[in-house]
Amino acid sequence: MVDFPDLPRHRTVGVMVGNVMVGGGAPVVVQSMTNTDTADVEGTARQAAALWRAGSELVRITVDRPEAAAAVPHIRDALDKRGVNVPLIGDFHYIGHKLLTEHPACAEALAKYRINPGNVGFRDKKDKQFAMMIEVANRYEKPVRIGVNMGSLDQELLTKLMDENARSSKPMTTRAVMHETMVQSALISAARAEELGMPRNRIVLSNKVSTVQDLIRCYQMLAERCDYALHLGLTEAGMGSKGIVASATGLAVLLQQGIGDTIRISLTPEPGADRSLEVRVAQEILQCMGIRAFAPQVIACPGCGRTTSTTFQELAKEIQDYIQVRVPFWRETYKGFEDLQLAVMGCIVNGPGESKYADIGISLPGTGELPAAPVFVDGKKVMTLRGENLGEQFRELVETYVERRYGQGVPAGERIVAPGAAAE
Repeated sequence: MVDFPDLPRHRTVGVMVGNVMVGGGAPVVVQSMTNTDTADVEGTARQAAALWRAGSELVRITVDRPEAAAAVPHIRDALDKRGVNVPLIGDFHYIGHKLLTEHPACAEALAKYRINPGNVGFRDKKDKQFAMMIEVANRYEKPVRIGVNMGSLDQELLTKLMDENARSSKPMTTRAVMHETMVQSALISAARAEELGMPRNRIVLSNKVSTVQDLIRCYQMLAERCDYALHLGLTEAGMGSKGIVASATGLAVLLQQGIGDTIRISLTPEPGADRSLEVRVAQEILQCMGIRAFAPQVIACPGCGRTTSTTFQELAKEIQDYIQVRVPFWRETYKGFEDLQLAVMGCIVNGPGESKYADIGISLPGTGELPAAPVFVDGKKVMTLRGENLGEQFRELVETYVERRYGQGVPAGERIVAPGAAAE
């Protein structure tokens, strides 16, 4: 893997969420959320398990009514029977205080509670109902995420700050007042939780907005004012490439500045689509930035007039799909394989160079080039592949390389030859 300079890290207090450390210098944690009806025990357990297998280290579930709260311990049991030890986070809005107090088995089964200061209660009920949730969290020694959302912002606080701003001799923009309200809402609630006996090492904060610049500014302000662990995410990011690009753009800026201890990519899924896409996107953001490694990376060129054949495109997809299938096995068997870099290139222009920089790479023939594909291992050309089954031959090379380098400790770069390949 490419060596990146160490990025700065905003110093935060570490929070144990089940068996996962968030903040305190621990690696940035990937999390996701189910979109099933939580009252459907089997459906929710199945999706939570799928998200965990995709690499989600924390999974959040909606707890919105008594039936959902009653289902939570059974979901936990179903996951444990599957050998899935992912911590579950309960997402509470409006009646969380009632659900947690009336369903103690739910309160105990969850690893963390998400509280939204904007809808935990209104007027004189707000502090009472917030306190009830914190008291339950204290009783079971559970951490909380105080998650402020732009779409459900504390209107009393917003009105107060807007009025103060209107009387100021140097008023801020409305947008800046919104940012200040977001940050203050989180910090005021965190301070109240501490007054109620919750230690700092059980508090996570978030400011969830749906536009990139608002996201960046709110979290920069939070990081300047506190050392609580921070959960990052662009909420309502959208569908497809828009959601992916918007999330990556905002989170990358903050992560580069050392801000963020856990992330979630809030993509709108295609109807019936695999929910785990948001997990893969989160992993790829962290891996592309050199912050964490989750799976071998495939470098592949975009193609041009020199690559009119679809061979390199097909091989790049074949290798990418092959890696996704093999990762669960490699994770159980080989330590450090996540750092592996592969290259599948389409012609002689950049093919050999990129292949040399990768751990193992192949440069396929472009238009008019000889029908031969040189293979490079650890920067050295070791063989040339020919024939119709390039994909099969290259997969065997990759499997052999992974086994030798990460399994039996054979030095990287030891000469390997695939069946039918011409050794150099």
